[in-house]
Amino acid sequence: MNVSVNRESWIVNRETKPVVWLCLTASLIFAVGCRQDMHNQPKYKPLAGSEFFADDRASRPLVDGTVARGHLKTDEHFYTGKVNGKLVDTFPFPVTRAVLERGRERFNIYCAVCHGRDGNGRGMIVQRGFRQPPSYHIDRLRQAPVGHFFDVITNGFGSMYSYASRVSPEDRWAIVAYIRALQLSQNATLADVPPEERQKLVGTKQ
Repeated sequence: MNVSVNRESWIVNRETKPVVWLCLTASLIFAVGCRQDMHNQPKYKPLAGSEFFADDRASRPLVDGTVARGHLKTDEHFYTGKVNGKLVDTFPFPVTRAVLERGRERFNIYCAVCHGRDGNGRGMIVQRGFRQPPSYHIDRLRQAPVGHFFDVITNGFGSMYSYASRVSPEDRWAIVAYIRALQLSQNATLADVPPEERQKLVGTKQ
């Protein structure tokens, strides 16, 4: 009797075993396919609509006070050309030969088209009929603090628009340093030349 029952149980298990495995497999697939965590989340396209947010916009505005990494700009002198709201007359870093060469390169790219390569305000754009900017060599601009030039490059002035998005603050200062060099070059005297170099100029002139 016991042998007969065991044999029938074995026959039943053998016949139902594939069905059981099939059901388990289907359940597993169903469970994996229905996961609602980070494996399956809604996707938002920039500037597209979204029913999730109250304003129906997928793109979210920045939180008030958000500052990009590296853009805190706590150095007022470096980033604005001012200290306590007053234009500075000093540079935020030493003016070296490398700074002047960088300034000359950036000046010739961004500024010379209007201001001219020597800063006289007769650049190629002006020669083609556009409004002429003042020469850097007039007394007003020769006596202007360096912060003035930085502020103009940053915020624009008159018909000149802002170059803040095109020229980094460091390059703006390099350009300002080169403008000062241009002003000196057009108004320097022999007494401004270092003694060790002065004789070379005198010899060349003779």
